[in-house]
Amino acid sequence: MGPGLRGQFAEDFKECSWALLSPSRGCWCRHRLCSLEACLLPAPGLPHPLVNKLPGTDYFLLPLPQGAKDQHFASKGCIEIAKRKGATYRLGPELEICGYGCWDHFYESDTLLHSLQVLAALLESPVTQDIICDVGMPVMHRNVRYNCRVIFLNRRILLIRPKMALANEGNYRELRWFTPWSRTRQTEEYFLPRMLQSLTKQETVPFGDAVLATRDTCIGSEICEELWTPHSPHVDMGLDGVEIFTNASGSHHVLRKAHARVDLVTMATTKNGGIYLLANQKGCDGDRLYYDGCALIAMNGHILAQGSQFSLDDVEVLTATLDLEDVRSYRAEISSRNLAASKVSPYPRVKVDFALSSREDLLEPLSEPLEWKYHSPAEEISLGPACWLWDFLRRSQQAGFFLPLSGGVDSAATACLVYSMCRQVCEAVNNGNQEVLGDVRTIVDQLDYTPRDPRELCGRVLTTCYMASENSSRETRDRAAELAQQIGSHHIGLDVDPAVKAVVGIFSLATGKRPLFAVHGGSRRENLALQNVQARIRMVVAYLFAQLSLWARGARGGLLVLGSANVDERCVCPTPEHPGLRGVPSSLLDFDAKRETRPEPCWVGLLATPGTAPPDPPRLRAADSSRGSGGGTHLLGYLTKYDCSSADINPIGGISKTDLRVFVHFCLEHFQLPALEGILAAPATAELEPLADGRVSQTDEEDMGMTYADLSVYGRLRKVAKTGPYGMFCKLVSLWKDVCSPRQVADKVRWFFCKYSMNRHKMTTLTPAYHAESYSPDDNRFDLRPFLYNTSWPWQFRCIEAQVLRLESRGCQDLDGVD
Repeated sequence: MGPGLRGQFAEDFKECSWALLSPSRGCWCRHRLCSLEACLLPAPGLPHPLVNKLPGTDYFLLPLPQGAKDQHFASKGCIEIAKRKGATYRLGPELEICGYGCWDHFYESDTLLHSLQVLAALLESPVTQDIICDVGMPVMHRNVRYNCRVIFLNRRILLIRPKMALANEGNYRELRWFTPWSRTRQTEEYFLPRMLQSLTKQETVPFGDAVLATRDTCIGSEICEELWTPHSPHVDMGLDGVEIFTNASGSHHVLRKAHARVDLVTMATTKNGGIYLLANQKGCDGDRLYYDGCALIAMNGHILAQGSQFSLDDVEVLTATLDLEDVRSYRAEISSRNLAASKVSPYPRVKVDFALSSREDLLEPLSEPLEWKYHSPAEEISLGPACWLWDFLRRSQQAGFFLPLSGGVDSAATACLVYSMCRQVCEAVNNGNQEVLGDVRTIVDQLDYTPRDPRELCGRVLTTCYMASENSSRETRDRAAELAQQIGSHHIGLDVDPAVKAVVGIFSLATGKRPLFAVHGGSRRENLALQNVQARIRMVVAYLFAQLSLWARGARGGLLVLGSANVDERCVCPTPEHPGLRGVPSSLLDFDAKRETRPEPCWVGLLATPGTAPPDPPRLRAADSSRGSGGGTHLLGYLTKYDCSSADINPIGGISKTDLRVFVHFCLEHFQLPALEGILAAPATAELEPLADGRVSQTDEEDMGMTYADLSVYGRLRKVAKTGPYGMFCKLVSLWKDVCSPRQVADKVRWFFCKYSMNRHKMTTLTPAYHAESYSPDDNRFDLRPFLYNTSWPWQFRCIEAQVLRLESRGCQDLDGVD
């Protein structure tokens, strides 16, 4: 139908209103072009032991009263941008008014009060007139707290829609604070508080599971987790004639997760037709999580608009112009859908005397489908943790970061993340972002400063320090200094030996004994203690310099100490020909499917070469350490408690060793940092034992008694596949049958679980780290397990031994009986 004919047809039906509403199928109207808007707002962070309010730049609600004011301005600004772009429906992220990360603040009456105050301010503002506004906030109904969408238009609340499926796995604890609404397709009256009644002139409003029927279409809401459930609300809503689905999300970043979001939305609209809007928070919410935006608008299985996944912009508004007739014609030819629609129970409809489209829209160009642009994992690492660091820096009112730089991969990766942050800041300023410019000037304490060069900015906000001891090699010292020079950080080289000798001297003075390293005739206990005292001295020195190094340079402020211990549970090999990959089921290559991430082509290496025998029992230390950087494996406890792994924040604590190496290689190529080439080529080492002829005599894998490749498999089986010792043995004896005997597999599994359980107590003291993987061992929020174990696992290990004997007795000819 041509534009002229469309316009004439629309004119013929210009009076269409409730008379043309189908009681069970929505409304029918030829004013067909809608401009829809999905909004990304900054995650409204909460106060944190390290975080104070930066006036005018952050969006706190609790417990600071000015935070509610800021969040009001954030939502208001988002609506203003949407209206300027011609949008008639504005969708914001989940719990946007108070912030998703309020956690136990949701219990407080203040949270409800301040949320209502912000809602009242939005209702009263002229900015919210003539646009349907969909905001998220907690609501108490009959003394029960619900996670709700509040939808309003022209100072009248149309519907309060409570969340029906709550996220309660991994990092999510929604059932701790909220109750799901379980009465599907039912509503009841909600009595408005007096502060809202005076504004809306309403005493009650609908509360429950309903949809909106405007003059020209029908709109239904989903809230975050509901998209991920086996039977999402959009299925029945679509069958009941709902044409536009909205999803307000509070979904945090995990590597490779964007695929899952996009697939769920496109599949929803492919099977059932319709328009889907998804809005998500963006930024750090004062916690370990980074919400990564990715707002999108889709129709009939195609993406029409894509929001950024990572950026320093506080607010991003995404719009699209779509034709409702495209939805209707798409659905018309899906006979299976139409048969199901004829049987579906109808949703309660809230009639809205408002249209999303108008006759003037007929001349507006339609949005065209586009292909979603995904970041590679290395790009995600370079962007996500860097944005998280920026949020922490600007909110904490500190002057920068202090990083112990060891010359190894882990601390180098952390330094590269700060450098990446500086690159993003300079790019944002060059693009005219005044909020970022204001934040930079506050951080560097110079009101006329404008960052242009990332290296120059890095020199202002990052102090790196190589803390040498008599066990440090010249190679690592040179690698650290070279990298610092190339990224532009202010670099310090110092020697901690005087402090180490002083502490050991105190012990000797008090006991009359002087401990020795093993190579000098000392016992295992002496060897361990001498290594750990070096690591712990470095932590003390790091905090001293973080507090006073700027003072010594005549500058104001202090520095946040960065940790750089990785998660070290995953190994990605570049090619499927890796010998350890044979026999690996796809389930072990999958990630946590729910809200975490989607499996992507990746390869899990199990052993370095076919036939590799398990290592001899090594001298794994009960409190293993890594040198100044604090690098090490969280899973196995390969770090010293209260060494440089103890820091203010850790941007790589949820990222595997192998992903970090891929990221460092990415920085080598894209950031032109040739020093990284030598760092990548060097063996991982703690450098806490005496050198042998001036060279490193200690490597991580020798200390751990297993390769990083083996460790990655143990970590995935432990967390993602949820196996204990016996279950892990049963899986690995089959997976590794070509390269290990059952006895060797049993030895490996027993060794891992002994050391894992011995060091589990260290997980209780982990530095808050950026959450990036579905198998993080973070004991504080994500991986809830005991930290006091019987490390001999007597029952489980006896079961393993019995199975080994059974297999050996029949010559291991048939492993099908392992159960």
